[in-house]
Order: sequence, then structure tokens, then C-alpha cells
Amino acid sequence: MGAAAAGDSAAELLLRAAALVPLAHYGLAAVLLACAFLYRFLELHLLGDLLGGFRGGRVALTFHPASHVYHRVASKCRSLHGRYLATPWLASPHLQTLFLSISGRPPSFTYRRQLYTVRDGGTIALDWLLASDCEEGDGGFCGVVSRDDSTPLVVVIPGLTSDSTAAYVKHLVFSMASKGWNVVVSNHRGLGGISITSDCFYNAGWTEDIREVVNYLHQKYPQAPLFAVGTSIGANILVKYLGEEGEGTPVAGAVSICSPWDLLVTSRFIVRKLVQRCYDRALAIGLKGYAELHQPVMERLANWEDIRKSHSIREFDRHATCVVAKYETVDTFYRRCSSANYIDNVSVPLLCISALDDPLCTREAIPWDECRANKNIVLATTPNGGHLAFFRGLTAGKLWWVGAVSEFLPALHDSPCMHRQKAQEHGLHTSLESSIDKSPYVNFMEDGMVAAVTNDDANNSDSVDNLISDEIELRDDMVDVQRNGITTEIQNERDNNSLQENVTPAQGPEGSKEQLELNTDKIQDVINPVKKSINQLVRSQGRSVWLLAYIAFVTSWPLLGTLGFILFRNKFRNSLPAKWLRS
Repeated sequence: MGAAAAGDSAAELLLRAAALVPLAHYGLAAVLLACAFLYRFLELHLLGDLLGGFRGGRVALTFHPASHVYHRVASKCRSLHGRYLATPWLASPHLQTLFLSISGRPPSFTYRRQLYTVRDGGTIALDWLLASDCEEGDGGFCGVVSRDDSTPLVVVIPGLTSDSTAAYVKHLVFSMASKGWNVVVSNHRGLGGISITSDCFYNAGWTEDIREVVNYLHQKYPQAPLFAVGTSIGANILVKYLGEEGEGTPVAGAVSICSPWDLLVTSRFIVRKLVQRCYDRALAIGLKGYAELHQPVMERLANWEDIRKSHSIREFDRHATCVVAKYETVDTFYRRCSSANYIDNVSVPLLCISALDDPLCTREAIPWDECRANKNIVLATTPNGGHLAFFRGLTAGKLWWVGAVSEFLPALHDSPCMHRQKAQEHGLHTSLESSIDKSPYVNFMEDGMVAAVTNDDANNSDSVDNLISDEIELRDDMVDVQRNGITTEIQNERDNNSLQENVTPAQGPEGSKEQLELNTDKIQDVINPVKKSINQLVRSQGRSVWLLAYIAFVTSWPLLGTLGFILFRNKFRNSLPAKWLRS
């Protein structure tokens, strides 16, 4: 009883002592605890910047020791050899990313729009800003790009659910145009106010659109060096495309900004913490909004109710992306479309920029060793920056990575490291030119979307078939010419050999053997390029060749059957089936 009384008295004493503390002190303690929680939750680094004297973190570069891209290009970029200090009042990756999506303070200018129709009938909006527009200073379109123009051209690929109006895209476009370069933003299908005009949607691994756009621009402006910049999902698409094309791409140089690299790792990272799950939910809402814009097409290809109930990126990919793009599972889609699988085949000078505190694309997915093994790649990482933000200065008026790109691409253009497309592959893999519909030839639909208007929709299939037939005939002629050249050269070799046998004295067995080996080597040197060309022709047009052979067999069979019956009717009369028929 005494112990209980003593305990009660101790509790009473504690309560009385707590009551003596002013309420303001409790409020201050609550504020301090909340600040500590928010500092940890938002991953603020203001104290670290303060203790470091606001010098910022060093930019770490990863590259091959024998990389000419680093020694001749990246080494001349001051931004890549300095420090990056984030805006003090945005000293958090989440604050930077949030501010970029809300405001971003983009420059003001006006694009010139061009509608591009790809081979499957889809429509892509190409938004242009020329160097002459910035020189005029009024932000309006005042000129055109001539076919012989040698001004460098940059193709920008936006991120997920982003288009040319995104703040970070406008920062990059205006910066490059101000330096005297022409810039075009290749918007994803269904974005930028354009309707879906085919049964194909873009995704994180869809490289066909950028392939057609790059080939079209290269054919349209052959004298202009072509560069490409991809951001976020656009960076994944760009790197995957460069790896698929290898030496065959006309792109002279490229930059990847905040690429997810490994989609499977990124998909697991984005649901790991509470703050990441907030991003996952926000991006899923954006994807559902994109699907709602094109609901008539989407609900015809997939289950609309499942798409509408999606609460994460993974659920949306399961119910929409995998169904439309015909992937077996979501993990299969992520594995096949990850750009990290294609890095070893990138043959173009490539600068990759990533922030180690990126709240969407984790540092765990960065392929450090693969980038170090490829001599064409320079990887630049910063301790801070968020996702596509990298704000700097007290007013947060500029993005650090935009300045780095504006230094790297001109340095690459002035160096001998620019990639040159191989002439042989360019000749053998000539892409079909797509039709171009320019403003104001557009159609405004009832839902407010814009679609391209073409007068030859009914003849699209015929025109494509004619183009394919012409291409096959052209390549067949090339093969025939090469074969004739080989025959002529071999015949000349034989004539020369016979002439030498008549003029020169008889040689011994060793001399004859050496002469035979020499002739064989010469013949092989001539035949090998033709074999390679024929193999590439068969790979590219194999289905068309077999289709033509099948059509020829079916159409000529009645004539051949009748002719065979007339020629061999006597033998047929004595055959066993004929005797059965007579009996």
C-alpha cells in the first residue's frame, strides 16, 4: 500500500511539473519535431550545403580511360568539371521536382507545328523553334529550313505524359535555339493536342516513332548535323533506339537526361517508400488522363474499366500497355524495354546526366560498369538535382543540365568525334518516306482534339505497296549489276591468267599454288560484299520475296498443269490411276 501511494505521489509530481512548463515550450518542441520529420521526409540538404559553404557537390564523371568523347569533348565543358549547387529554398529533390511541375519559370516563345504521319497511320506533332526565331526576338516563326541548310538540328524527346509545353522542354529548346541551332520537339502519340489516328500507342520502349522522325529529318535536311536529347522516359527511348541502330543511325550525338535505365528496378523503387508511392499515384493519374483523351480507341483495344480503376503505374501497364503492345506480363515489358540492355551497342557519342537523389529514377538502376565499358559514353552524376529539375541560382531561373547540354553539343559539333552514318547500311536500309501534313491542314474534332487531314487515305496501302515494289526492284537491279560485275571481273581474271600462261615461262608447283591462292583471294574479296548485301536484302525483304514467289506459283500453276498433262499424257494413260479411272 505504501509503494502504491508513493507511486501515485510520483505521478502527481510529474504532472504538476509538466503543468509548470509554458505551453509555448510545448509548441516549440512540436515545431522542432515536425521540422525534423519534414527534413527527413523531404530529404532536405540545406544544412549540408550550409556546412559546405554553399559550394555545391562535385559532378562525378564515369567514362572509359581511352574515350575520345571525354578527352576531346567532355573535357572542354566547364559545367561537367565544376560543382552543382541547388537553389537554397529548393534544397530538396522533392521540392525541385514539385516546383518544376507546377511552375518551372519557362521562357516565353511560340512553336511552329508540323504534323507528321507515320507508316501505320499514326500522327506525331513536331514543334519547331528555329535559330532565326530567337534572333528576331518576338518569339514568332519567321523563317523556314531549306534543304541545303547546314545549321545543326536537335530533336527533343519529352518524358512520360509530357509534351513541348513542359517547362524543362522549353528551357532546353530556347537555350539551344539561342545558340544558333534549330530545335524540333517530337511529341509522343496522342500528346500535344493530337488525336490517336491508329491503334498504336507509345510506351517506354516504343522506338519506331523516333526512328521514323530521325530518318525523315535526315532525308529532308541531309546537310544538317542531327543530334538528339531525351528526357526521363524519352531518354530511355532514345538510348534504346541508339542501341538498336548501332552504326546505322544518322544521329551525330545524343544526350540522356534522368533516364530510368532499368524499368523493373525503377518500378520496385517507386513503391518502396511513402513519398515514392505519392509519385506513383500522381503518374498513374496522368496516364489515366492520357487514356481518357483517347477513350474511344483505348476501350476498343483493352478493358476500359480495368484501366479506369488503375491506381499505380504498374496496374496501368498491366491493363493498358501490355494489352495494346502485346506483352505477356508487366515484368516482361519492363525487361525488354529497359535501355540498360542496349548500352553496349551504342555507337554514338552519348552524354548521360543523372541525379543521385532522383525521387523517380533511382541510382540503383544506373549501369555504371556498362557506361564505363563503352568508349562512346560519358556518365555525369550529381549528388542533388531531383528529377529533371537541377535548379540553380537564387531565383531558380535556370536549369543546370540545360547549360551542360548547351556546352556539350556545340563542343561535339566542333570536334572530330561526331558519329557518321555508314553509307552501306544507309543505302541498304532506306526507310519509306511518310507523308507530311502541315498546318493549317488540320481537322478539329468534336472532342477538341486535332487530327491530320489527308486526301489520299484510301490510297495509302497502294502507295506503300508501290514503294515496296519499287524498292525491291531497285535492290534487285543492284544485285544484278553486282553479279554482272563479278562475272566480268572473274572473266577478266581468267583472260589475264591465260595471257600470262602464254607469255611467261612455265612456273613450278609452288608458283602455280601461290597464283591460285591469289586468284581465289581476289574472287573472295569481290564476292564477300555481294554476299553481305544479299543477306541483308533477304533479312529486310525476306517476307516480300517469299510472298512474290508464292503468288507466282499459284498464278502459274493452271498453265503449268495443263502443259504438263499435254506433254506427258501418254505416260499418264499407262499409269495405274488412269487404269483405275477407265475401269
